[in-house]
Amino acid sequence: MKKTISLFLILSLAALVIAGCGEPGSSQNENNQSIDNQEADLNQLMSLYKNHKAVAGAGPQHGNALVGSLKYPPDFKHLDYVNPDAPKGGTLSYGSSGSFDSMNPFILKGNPAPGISFLFDTLMTSVDDEPSSQYGLIAESLEVPSDSSSVTFTLRKEARFHDRAPVTPEDVIYSFTILTTEAHPFYQQYWAGVKSVEKTGDDKVTFNFVEGSNPELPHILGQLNVLSKKYYETHTFNAATEEPPMGSGPYMVEDVKFGKSITYKLDPDYWAKDLPIMKGRYNFEKVRLITYLDENVRFQGFKGGETDFFVENISKRWATEYTGPDFDKGILKTELVPDQNPKGLQGFAFNTRKTIFQDRKVREAISYAFDFEWSNKNLFYGQYTRTRSYFENSVFASYLGGLPGKTELELLEPLRDQIPEEVFTKIYEPPKSDGSGNIRENLQTGINLLEEAGWVIEDTELVNEKTGEKFTFEILLDTPSWERICAPFVKNLEQMGIKATYRVVDIPQYEKRIEKFDFDMAVMVWAQSFSPGNEQRNMWSTEAADRPGSSNLAGIKNPAVDSLINSIISAEGIENLTAATRALDRVLLWNFYSIPQHYIKYFRIAYWDKFGRPETRPPFNIPFFDTWWIDPEKEKALESKK
Repeated sequence: MKKTISLFLILSLAALVIAGCGEPGSSQNENNQSIDNQEADLNQLMSLYKNHKAVAGAGPQHGNALVGSLKYPPDFKHLDYVNPDAPKGGTLSYGSSGSFDSMNPFILKGNPAPGISFLFDTLMTSVDDEPSSQYGLIAESLEVPSDSSSVTFTLRKEARFHDRAPVTPEDVIYSFTILTTEAHPFYQQYWAGVKSVEKTGDDKVTFNFVEGSNPELPHILGQLNVLSKKYYETHTFNAATEEPPMGSGPYMVEDVKFGKSITYKLDPDYWAKDLPIMKGRYNFEKVRLITYLDENVRFQGFKGGETDFFVENISKRWATEYTGPDFDKGILKTELVPDQNPKGLQGFAFNTRKTIFQDRKVREAISYAFDFEWSNKNLFYGQYTRTRSYFENSVFASYLGGLPGKTELELLEPLRDQIPEEVFTKIYEPPKSDGSGNIRENLQTGINLLEEAGWVIEDTELVNEKTGEKFTFEILLDTPSWERICAPFVKNLEQMGIKATYRVVDIPQYEKRIEKFDFDMAVMVWAQSFSPGNEQRNMWSTEAADRPGSSNLAGIKNPAVDSLINSIISAEGIENLTAATRALDRVLLWNFYSIPQHYIKYFRIAYWDKFGRPETRPPFNIPFFDTWWIDPEKEKALESKK
């Protein structure tokens, strides 16, 4: 499961701060901190898993932990990383990439407004100082019987929608039913283990499970966005509507300029504002999200004072453009924030639906044309780390375990005739170079693999020796910043006889093409969590391969992969989960469904000096949306210095 997944896959606020390609330059002001002293220690992260505890048979619980034990007791007063006395007020402006034409985040139609998740509360809610824990929000408790055949949520009597109508079991049942029948196909797959849902008391809802182990189902059902049944009796659910939907969350929509901006206003009567889980959170009276189709324009808008906060993902820009009088005066600040989250994998994704990419040897051959060491030295200021796993920076990375151990082999041996032999005999390592730019040896290795796959060079062009087809493909991009990374890759491919090109399209077009798998190769980030589970189906399963909007961009249809996904979902205990996930990692890597790129272990942020923030920062996020606040004195001083 995803640690903080709210099921708004496209518009999750977490996606606004995901670090993409790039590296920072040297420290630029006193707020920058030593990365050497603050990088996540993987051994410390591994210790989080040692006390894995299930809730089955334990009676009603105020929360649920998939990793370790719950940090906060039933009578906790507030989260450790908030200021419970933070003042409410002021406006936060933030720049969002893309555009929008719909207020409905639950369906494939339209481009939903950024930040729309502000409107909705879930049964449970995650926190940023525990890797995979949830605490009651709309639900005050959950209970799992000893046989783990169901989960029952008891709703808070004070929970209210924005029209002040109470949240009822009927609303929960309606929400689950409509989301799994008429919403984005992801929901149906994510909760596929639910057999039925029923009202089991005036304030209770029970989800009954199909037979078979799926220990994270109670947890991911806590992520259910609760919708108003009454509201949708007079509104069409599956329409890309321009009307803000009814929710129960901390914010309501105040103003909308479609394709340009959306402003949210804090609900002064928000029903959960005094709950311990919400104390000190959501402090901005207004949040204004401005959309930009061009990333450089978005950055210039920030530097010009149009927006207040920026998360950088381009190395060159961080190193060279965070300068000027406002930085010198200290009213624009930069900061490096350690990031201890699993990194997943960012890479060039092969669309194996395309004939030229269906041969594993071809995919492996092309991987030899990506020179990470040269790019790191010349483009990224030498501070990237090469990705070696689909579960990078986590205990589930297969290279941490050496060759497959006993538990892994029990899963892999029955699949031996369906998976590459290297899974059993080698630890995956991506191709390496000396960083000089001379990768002749790597390119020759790639050419040899292409010849084995039936491709030969004729007059400097690679052609299929049987059909005469020329080897050509396009890399689809959503921002010009990727051109400098693709250019040397394409040049190296040219030396192998492959004619590759790259094309930048606007973000709405990019999203639609990705949604429909209309590309040859694209850059993809497969994000992972501290507890992999049901979401792996959406990334790799045969069922997801042809489902529009899924994350199976590679088009994987592999029975061995499907089997290992099921092993992950049904895994009991961290040892079995680790074995199953590492086994899947090996099979994905040795099938070369993507070319792994790189990752960084920190966020690069910049902001105008107008904020107050808690003394404690959680290790797994930068929760500036929901724990920072506007400091009136700083804001006044800022205006006087501009």
